[in-house]
Amino acid sequence: MAYDVEKDAGRKIDAPVIMFENVSKSYQKNMPALKNVSFEIRKGEFVFIVGASGSGKSTLIKLITREIKANKGKVFINGRDIGRLFRGKIARYRRGIGVVFQDFRLLPDLNVYENVAFAQRVIEAPAKEIPNRVAKALAIVGLSDKQKSFPDQLSGGEQQRVAVARALINNPTLLLADEPTGNLDPSNTREIMKLLEEVNRRGTTVVVVTHNREMVNSMQKRVIKMDRGQIVSDASKGGYRYV
Repeated sequence: MAYDVEKDAGRKIDAPVIMFENVSKSYQKNMPALKNVSFEIRKGEFVFIVGASGSGKSTLIKLITREIKANKGKVFINGRDIGRLFRGKIARYRRGIGVVFQDFRLLPDLNVYENVAFAQRVIEAPAKEIPNRVAKALAIVGLSDKQKSFPDQLSGGEQQRVAVARALINNPTLLLADEPTGNLDPSNTREIMKLLEEVNRRGTTVVVVTHNREMVNSMQKRVIKMDRGQIVSDASKGGYRYV
């Protein structure tokens, strides 16, 4: 049963971390990227979103991060209708979401410590607390000994670990990973997915967009499959072979 924001207002109900209600999005007239999409992701879930190029996965992520707005329907994040956010509130909203990209997006002129600390400075965290928070984030991803290294001195797997640390340092309730292993070899892919599983075990809701069939099948998590802007299957536990 879907969480009804209006009906359940004021009641002690754990709202879904993500909820789409009949969401449609078109970039051009009569060319919908999403068509009447509805689903929920609850706190603590680990969910894969899969589908061919053009299936709507990227549009889904952009709606969650509020880069774009739906033409129809509503998107709720932690019970909040983000389509109603004023422009000046969007940056603050995004600070509560951790995002990891395929291409790492590290700042090349900053070392590992500075790249991770940058996320704290953006939210104007107390300066005296930043070193301890960075140290904890780097310990989680196993890079405590790389604080002074620059991105070009790191392997691809290490760069992605820095990106994960940066995404985690603000304690987000939701971590979005958009093709996080797309530029990694199989060994580093396994390590990054183990890391995301550990992040999930610590209580963060994790959503991974991927084309990696083998990885999805091996991990046996919930899989939402998209095709031509619609959800065509939602398997609570499984992989491509179930969808």
